[in-house]
Amino acid sequence: MALAIITMIIGLAVLVWSADLFIDGASAIAVKFNMPSFLIGVLILGLGTSAPEMVVSALSAYAGSPGLALGNAYGSNIMNIALVLGVTAFISPIFIRGAVVKQDMLLLLAMTALAAWQLVDGTLSRFDGIVLSLALLIVLMIQIVLALRQPAANAPVATANGIDSTKAIFSLIIGLAVLILSSRAIVWGAVQLATLWGISELLIGLTIVAIGTSLPELVASIVAARRGEHEMALGNIIGSNLFNTLGVVGLAAIIHPLAVEPEILSRDFLAMAIITGLLFVLAVIAYNRSGYLGKGGGAVLIASFIGYTGWLISSAL
Repeated sequence: MALAIITMIIGLAVLVWSADLFIDGASAIAVKFNMPSFLIGVLILGLGTSAPEMVVSALSAYAGSPGLALGNAYGSNIMNIALVLGVTAFISPIFIRGAVVKQDMLLLLAMTALAAWQLVDGTLSRFDGIVLSLALLIVLMIQIVLALRQPAANAPVATANGIDSTKAIFSLIIGLAVLILSSRAIVWGAVQLATLWGISELLIGLTIVAIGTSLPELVASIVAARRGEHEMALGNIIGSNLFNTLGVVGLAAIIHPLAVEPEILSRDFLAMAIITGLLFVLAVIAYNRSGYLGKGGGAVLIASFIGYTGWLISSAL
């Protein structure tokens, strides 16, 4: 028990440190190359924090476990919006640009609809996987073009003088690697404690492990928002969900065609679609009112996370 507690404490401290290093590197690259913060959030933070999900789903598909492969991707999307963005907005209000609502979130909704259309027949073929992967490439190209068309609206305001590109890239890579490893250490410690306290493996998987896999996105988004990098925090979530919906599921289907279990479509994907739509509605309201997604919107998202978790546990018992 002592080892588990020590591991969790050290893991948490390292997690916060690595998130700072990761955001430092991302911000420096944005300034050095005059890239919009939102684009950095979508491409670098989104892809980087989705790397664990991609590996888990790919290995699950290869091992013939479609439920784990799909549940990992869609569950992560739910966590990203309901838990990660909810907690981030509750702690530090997130600025919402009109372009994000009218373009980026609509893209996310469209890709969610594409994924739903592919799932309704109960299977994901290799062709479906190729379509999803190609859709990801197209979406990323659209994101890049849209972001670069509006440099004045979201470009970093700092100067690039004195920024060491090598150091920035090093901070980004090391920060991401340690961020992921430290989150895994926290999950390991939590699982060990839960096991010692007699909590069932099912509840551990549905709660501790599920939340633990979202720690990189959670800490990175909170750090970014508290530093005023609101667009980087929001871009992280939108980018991560796009990578999960298209890239993670697409790669898994290419590796091995997936049978879609009924509960994935009727529960997990449905919940993901509803929460994605809820985010869009909250963002529109925030944009038309104060321009910030704050405590009220964050509380609604957190409540949806609690509701989904309760639904998940009750349906699994």
